Amino acid sequence: MNISIVGTGYVGLVSGACFAELGAIVHCIDINKEKIDKLKNGIIPIYEPGLEDLVNRNVKAGRLFFSTDLGESLNDVEMLFIAVGTPSGEDGSADLGHVLDVARKIGQNLEKYILVVTKSTVPVGSSQIIRNTIEKELEKRGKRIDFDVASNPEFLKEGAAIDDFMKPDRVVVGVDSDRAKELMTRLYAPMLLSNFRVIFMDIPSAEMTKYAANAMLATRISFINEIANLCEKVGADVAMVRQGIGSDSRIGSKFLYPGPGFGGSCFPKDIRAFIKTAKDNNSSLTILESVEAVNERQKKVLFAKFSNYFGGNIKGRRAAIWGLSYKPGTNDVREAPSLTLISRLLEAGCKVKAYDPAAMNEARLRLGDSIEYAEDIYDAIEGADVLFHVTEWKEYRMPDWQKVRSLMKIPLLIDGRGVFDKIALEGITYLRIG
Repeated sequence: MNISIVGTGYVGLVSGACFAELGAIVHCIDINKEKIDKLKNGIIPIYEPGLEDLVNRNVKAGRLFFSTDLGESLNDVEMLFIAVGTPSGEDGSADLGHVLDVARKIGQNLEKYILVVTKSTVPVGSSQIIRNTIEKELEKRGKRIDFDVASNPEFLKEGAAIDDFMKPDRVVVGVDSDRAKELMTRLYAPMLLSNFRVIFMDIPSAEMTKYAANAMLATRISFINEIANLCEKVGADVAMVRQGIGSDSRIGSKFLYPGPGFGGSCFPKDIRAFIKTAKDNNSSLTILESVEAVNERQKKVLFAKFSNYFGGNIKGRRAAIWGLSYKPGTNDVREAPSLTLISRLLEAGCKVKAYDPAAMNEARLRLGDSIEYAEDIYDAIEGADVLFHVTEWKEYRMPDWQKVRSLMKIPLLIDGRGVFDKIALEGITYLRIG
């Protein structure tokens, strides 16, 4: 099959490379010329394990192409995926500006049937808005050209996106015509042959499924964080509680890890957009409003532990941070708990030095020279009064604790992820969530 994907961000680039790996001819389009030029030269703009090899292999095989011109390939492809960003607006709603820009360009250049598939995370009803936008542009040209619109939300985890795409729990497809269903069935034939679940449904239900899935996962995270905070008050251990409830098959253990709150490009903005969608439809999502409030409070927990330990006497203290990305396996720092922590540390007059194996450049773009950037985990902690473990990268798991203790001015470890063995930390004061 011959397809286009507009948007070479995380979702678009991973999806494009994976579709090419499955045998499709894929044209990845982006208005950012610098990004496209880098991709043409084999430079991958995001960190995702395995992605660089996947992209370069399919470029060499002649199945993956990059361009800034949507019109160049539009009338040579059978379907076009919209995978551009939908950032939060000031009122929390998903900003469809980039999505509708693509829809307008489709209407301005379309000459034959095409299936337009929404891969971007968009509120319920967006596919109809996309359809109307394309039709308006066709009317301006005096053209009547058949096209279909479908919804194919993504469920990729940063750090494991390629496996998630190639071995999915499920593929959700929303269609409203037999022709669209036939095309999507052909596209996902390799998944069907491998007995992966491809679930067809109506378009609004597919759009709703994406938000509902993220909302459920975010709810589990905020739930266990609430339990962890209560455990501290009553003398219980959240690690044991998590094991106890996670062993119940009705509950399970996934997304029940306490931490400093969720971040990233999906959960925070999707929760806000979902709440706004409910309000726009004279409804409410009271649970999700609480989930969001809990998460904002949770991002302040690590700083509170630090301040309380020193009785508020923290001005001028040196803080070391292990982990800047919102989760391991990615360089994404969007709404990362580390940024909230750093902001509060700087406001309190602390000096901050951080290390992350992948996200240093992305953090520097946001933080500039307001903090120091370490060369490795040990460089980060030299002379520090506190070490914050914020992102659970594997390379932090087994440090030389004797060296850690000797390098720090005050051997205080505040573990935001609860992964260290307290017994191995002899001589180090260890604080964790829950």
